[in-house]
Amino acid sequence: MRIILVRHGHPNYADDCLTPLGRKHAAAAAQRLRDEGIQKIFSSTCGRAMETAQHTADLLGLSVEGMDAFREINWGDENGQPMAFNGHPWDTADDMVARGQSLLDPDWATTPPFAGNRVVACVEKVAKASDEWLLSLGYQRDGLYYRVLKPVYHTVALFGHGGETAALLSHLFNVPFPFFCSAMGPDYTGIVVLTLPDQADGLVPIRFELVNDVKHIQGLRAENVFDR
Repeated sequence: MRIILVRHGHPNYADDCLTPLGRKHAAAAAQRLRDEGIQKIFSSTCGRAMETAQHTADLLGLSVEGMDAFREINWGDENGQPMAFNGHPWDTADDMVARGQSLLDPDWATTPPFAGNRVVACVEKVAKASDEWLLSLGYQRDGLYYRVLKPVYHTVALFGHGGETAALLSHLFNVPFPFFCSAMGPDYTGIVVLTLPDQADGLVPIRFELVNDVKHIQGLRAENVFDR
């Protein structure tokens, strides 16, 4: 099975929709995805993601299944107190680098600067939702990896967000969340493709086929800003 992850187009965060540029991004992404053999489209229920997904759905004659669990993650002090960078995960991961801390620290969630940030609970929520979603697609979590039950589709697409994608990949690859915050900040309509074997007797690997492909928006690039 192939899983295609797509970040939303250039957004109007205040109104949770796409800007005119974002709609151009979404249209370009739809053209880029038209021959990928997508059989099912899923999306975060945030407006900017649903609107991006709809462009591809309309082109392919498919419907979009909204998924609340894959809405963009939240951040900030879990008790509502002020914190550095307002708890923004990309800034916080950069702070780890500045301090010389390992982005692969398995205790990142309980260690400053992430300790006490409500993003931790959001990452855990995405992890749980990821396993439920993969199970619905025919792959069952078993420890750190997955077993093939019976794949439902050959190729699916999930439209979402930068933070939610980092949380999803963190869980799927068993790599701490700060690593993906630092190493992979997807551009608008950046495309990530993952592959899983369709059959196997034991546990199966997940592999990257493509990471942050944005060739379809060349000439339409915009400053890559994450919701703050």
